[in-house]
Amino acid sequence: MKLTEAVLSPEEMMDAKFSPGSPVVVWLIEDNQNFRSTLARVVNGMAGMKCTHQFANAEDALDALEAGDIPNVVLLDVGLPGLNGIEAIKKIKSLSPTTRVIMLTVFDDHEKVFKAVCAGASGYLLKPSNTNSIVRSIREAINGGAPMTPQVAKSVLDMLSGRSAPKPLATLTTLTNREQEVLRLMSQGCGMKGIAEKLELSYHTVDSHLRNIYAKLHVHTSTAAVAKAMKEGLL
Repeated sequence: MKLTEAVLSPEEMMDAKFSPGSPVVVWLIEDNQNFRSTLARVVNGMAGMKCTHQFANAEDALDALEAGDIPNVVLLDVGLPGLNGIEAIKKIKSLSPTTRVIMLTVFDDHEKVFKAVCAGASGYLLKPSNTNSIVRSIREAINGGAPMTPQVAKSVLDMLSGRSAPKPLATLTTLTNREQEVLRLMSQGCGMKGIAEKLELSYHTVDSHLRNIYAKLHVHTSTAAVAKAMKEGLL
């Protein structure tokens, strides 16, 4: 698997600095050594990012999580030896709910994509993706977005449009008007910053609304919230 390395502009390099403090900690879980090494080099070359761990399987990554190491973002392959990527997402999110998980895979199967999203993935990218798109996806996920390559986004939409019309859940009536507005903006691809600006709310208030939405829909990420809302006819 060859990874296309692209050069980011100075503006994009500066934008990669998520905060003036600690760098964004990225882990890689990928059994292809060449792909893994190249991606680690790219991440470590970015201002504001640091790849601290690389794993060839999910079991070793879970051991590191249980030992107390916590990444901000995990780039995770689906087709891993042993525990597969989709099952690994559930375990990663149970050990570290705040960690963002982005799938990097050759699979664009409808059900695999949907299962990954519902399991807690924050994004889904197809291999090979160039370094520009991968770095932007890390930024987007950290900022509350749901990065997907165009092929994957189309796959999700095709799958959802092909399902029979679901019966709306009573859950919708339990969401406040503001929570419904936040949910609709999430479905349009807005991150937390964008939602705050559009609704003229503080970042903290939007975060509070998102937590309430997650609790009511029984999900852990904005991607899963939108997917479940669309599947169940809430949007």
